[in-house]
Amino acid sequence: MSNDNRPTSPHLSIYRPQISSVLSILHRMTGLALFAGTALMVTWLWSAAYAPSFYATFYSGLASSLGKLCLFGWTCAFYYHLGNGIRHLFWDIGKGFTLPVMNRSGWAVIVFMLLMTAATWGFIIPAAQ
Repeated sequence: MSNDNRPTSPHLSIYRPQISSVLSILHRMTGLALFAGTALMVTWLWSAAYAPSFYATFYSGLASSLGKLCLFGWTCAFYYHLGNGIRHLFWDIGKGFTLPVMNRSGWAVIVFMLLMTAATWGFIIPAAQ
């Protein structure tokens, strides 16, 4: 018996995205981005130790505009995931579950990510060059 005529759930079309749901999805996406970026970082370190010619190629890729954009995105993902992970630790001990606190802490995570990314790329990276 086929139910092809049944309507699909309208959950995506009728609910307005809330900060908690958007940040939850973003947390999962940044976790995947961190996994991929960390795998690239391990490849970079391995090539520095064992394959100097591959390291030079890899480094030139990271020094390109696209490479820097990927590194910038990885930095954003790192700080967002860190801040939201700390937020989740507070939730684990039962703190911050009221809606106003949840909204404020969500915005605080976004501000933290922006400030730390700006600090990393504005102060730390130029000093290392």
